[in-house]
Amino acid sequence: MKLMKAALLASVTGLVAVPALAQQEVVWWDFLAGGDGVRMKALINQFNEEHPDIQISGTTLEWGVPFYTKVRTSAAVGQGPDVMTYHLSRLPLALEEGVLTPITDDDLAAADLSKDDFFPAPIQAATGDDGQLYAIPFDIHSLVLYYNKSFLEGSEFLDDNGNLTGIGSLEDFQRALDIAKENGSETPLSYQTGGEGGVFRVFYTLLAQQGGTLIENGEVLPGDNVEKAVRAIQIMTDWSEQGYTPEQAEYEASVALFTSGQSAFQLNGVWEVPTMNDMAADGTLGYEWGAVQVPTLLEQEATWADSHAFAIPVQGDEEMDPAKREAVMTVIGWMEKHALAWADAGHIPAYKPVADSAEYKAMEPNATYASLANTAVFDPRSPIAGVASPVYDAAINVIAPAIHGYLSPEDAVAQIQSDLQGLIR
Repeated sequence: MKLMKAALLASVTGLVAVPALAQQEVVWWDFLAGGDGVRMKALINQFNEEHPDIQISGTTLEWGVPFYTKVRTSAAVGQGPDVMTYHLSRLPLALEEGVLTPITDDDLAAADLSKDDFFPAPIQAATGDDGQLYAIPFDIHSLVLYYNKSFLEGSEFLDDNGNLTGIGSLEDFQRALDIAKENGSETPLSYQTGGEGGVFRVFYTLLAQQGGTLIENGEVLPGDNVEKAVRAIQIMTDWSEQGYTPEQAEYEASVALFTSGQSAFQLNGVWEVPTMNDMAADGTLGYEWGAVQVPTLLEQEATWADSHAFAIPVQGDEEMDPAKREAVMTVIGWMEKHALAWADAGHIPAYKPVADSAEYKAMEPNATYASLANTAVFDPRSPIAGVASPVYDAAINVIAPAIHGYLSPEDAVAQIQSDLQGLIR
């Protein structure tokens, strides 16, 4: 007891240094730029301030193929991060390459999480064929329909509160587009018609709304999915021929058509919600807007979606130190519980306690389209699918020319089958 008192007295008077807490450094990689990057950096800084014993050392790498290539090569030699962001659409390729470690029940417990805390669709997308969980979903980011209220004033498509209503079929939507055109919208429906992402997301949504599938059991467009794919491309072609959509619009141009007030509608990801909110707040937007789940234009509710998730890569031939792994899971658990700040970027939290919270339900337009978490359709479970994949290449190399009249929908589908089937091992 005397020794303890002496040590305490000495530490107070500065005669003896008090040992610092052992600190775990968690090496973090992500691919988040723009508003996503700003929000994630803020979360990392907040975590570090609250956890002197665990410090995240973050690095942002280039999105897409460069990121996933670096993950693959670094994992092989044990030079990768301790934790990283990952698109769930890329999980099948990751499992084929063997670059991810399973997330065990003990890991989830260390993060104070369970599978039941998450929406089923992203959990399924994060699970391998062996039943093991290989990533923890952070959000659901999907295609939504943005609308400019000024082009629909006085029509059947705005309710008494000025919210979009009355679109329950393809015919309804086309009537709304016609009304918008009559009211001065030069290009009523904007989306990225000259880029792989926009083309694929719209095509895949229309395919899924028919109950269609792109790849199943290693076969590209099996059975009547050929007819469903042709129909999806024909709809996109019709929109182009009728002057509803822009010709070969790159991403930035497709967004500008809507934000400048030229397009009445925009099919784009939830990630543009901050752009709209910021422009509305600083007075540069010039009209009232909203965003909703993509209406059911065909036979069933379905919307293309993906998830940012957290994953732990393999470390070459080495096993991660248990204390380090516990620190990594602490980071992931904290991020999930603070996902409201991430939702500010337009995303739907995959962690249901946050998605069900009063704070999230007060966020608009997020709360309006949050229902799509239950109807989200993820990319095909195939190593050739997902962001920056051969499937996305097919969207720009085959589907885009078709919707602009350079290829018939039937020929486009035949080429997609031929191109993609040859890549499936």
